[in-house]
Amino acid sequence: MAAVPHSDVPDRLPTGAPPPGGPPTGTPGLTPGLTALLAIGAGVSVANLYYAQPLLASIASSFHVSAGRAALVVTAAQIGYGAGLVLLVPLGDILTRRRLVPAVLAGATASLIVAATAPTIDILALGVGLAGLCSVATQILVPFAAHLAAPADRGRAVGTVMSGLLVGILLARTVAGLIAQVAGWRTVFVAGAAAVAVIAIVLARRLPGEERREAVRYRALLRSVVALASSQPVLRRRAAIGACIFAAFNVVWTDLAFLLAGPPYHYSRAVIGLFGLLGAGGALVAGASGRLADRGWERAVTFGGLALTAGAFALLALGRSGLAPLVIGVVIVDLGIQTVHIQNQHLIFGLDEAARSRLNTAYMVTYFAGGAVGSASAGAVYATHGWGGSVVLGAGFALAALAIWAGSGLRGWLRRQPAP
Repeated sequence: MAAVPHSDVPDRLPTGAPPPGGPPTGTPGLTPGLTALLAIGAGVSVANLYYAQPLLASIASSFHVSAGRAALVVTAAQIGYGAGLVLLVPLGDILTRRRLVPAVLAGATASLIVAATAPTIDILALGVGLAGLCSVATQILVPFAAHLAAPADRGRAVGTVMSGLLVGILLARTVAGLIAQVAGWRTVFVAGAAAVAVIAIVLARRLPGEERREAVRYRALLRSVVALASSQPVLRRRAAIGACIFAAFNVVWTDLAFLLAGPPYHYSRAVIGLFGLLGAGGALVAGASGRLADRGWERAVTFGGLALTAGAFALLALGRSGLAPLVIGVVIVDLGIQTVHIQNQHLIFGLDEAARSRLNTAYMVTYFAGGAVGSASAGAVYATHGWGGSVVLGAGFALAALAIWAGSGLRGWLRRQPAP
C-alpha cells in the first residue's frame, strides 16, 4: 500500500498491549466468498436495530400506548447498541471471533424471540434493547475483515463489508414494513430471529480459526480503549471527523420526515419511507472508497467526501420547495459521508492489528455520540427555525469536520513536514 501521509501516520500502541498478529497460519486469508459472508453477516446483524422503526404505529395500537411511549422501543435499541460497542466489541481482540460472533448472534436470536412474544411494551423494549446490544456483532466482523485481508487489500475488504452493513440497514425497514403488512409486527421479529440464527450457524462453520493471543483481563481490556484514544492522535482526529459527519447525517434524516410531511409536499408515511432507499448510493460507493484507500488516496478522498457533504447543503436549502435538489442533495450527503467513514476506518485499522476491535470501539462510540448530538439538536432547531435552520446546522457540522481535516494538514506544513 502507498505510504500514509505524515499527519495520518499510525502511532504505536501503548505498552503492554497484546502482540500483533496477522491472519492465522494455515488459513487462506480473506477469500471473495468469505468477504461476501462477512458482508451478509454484518447486514443481517445490524438490521436488528431498524426493524422496529416502521412498526411503531402498529406497536402503539397493539399495546394501547402513545406514539411517544412506543418510540422508546427504538431508543432502547440504540442504547443497547451503544452499550455493546463499549462492553462487547473490545472482546474481539482477545477472544476467538469464530466463537465470539456466533455467541453474540445467539444472544440476538433469543432477544428477538423475546420481542416477538412480548406481553407488554416494556418487555418488548427490553427484547429490542438486548437485540441492539448483540447487534454489535457487525462491529466485530468489520475489523475481522481488516485482520484477515492483506494490507494492500484492507480498504477494499472494509468497504465491501460496510456495503453489506449499509444494505442491511436499507432493507431492514422495507422488509419489516412488508412483513408487518401481511402477517403483523410480531412476525417481523420472528423472521429476524430466524435470519440471525441461520447466519450464526454459517459463520460458526465458515469463519477461520485464529492463533492464540495474549490473555488480558476484561477490565484492563476496557481501560486500554481509553489508553488508545489518549495515545493515538490519528484515532482522535478521525473519530472527531466521524462524529461531525454523522451529526450532519442525522440532522438531515431527522428533519427530512418533518419537511416531507408538511407543505409543500404533504407526503404519506409510505412515500416518506421510500426516501430511505436514497441511501443505496452510500452502499454502492463504500467499495470504491475502500479501493482508493488501498492506493494511498486517503487524504484526497477524505477531502473530496467532506467537500461533497458540505456542498450538498446548498442543494438541500433549495429542497425546501424543490424536490429535485432535495433528492440530489440527500444522495450526495450520503455518498460523501460514507466515503469519509470508510477512509476513517481504513486508517484506524492500520494503527495496530492486535487492537483493531478496541480501535473500532473508540471510533464508533465517538461516531455515535456525534450522531446523538445531531439528532437531538435537529429536532429543536427545526421546531424554531424550520428546514432553513436544519440546513445551517447540518452544514455547520460538515464544515467543522472539514476544519479538523484541514487543521492536521496545516500543522504538518508549519512543522516543515510533508502536507498530509
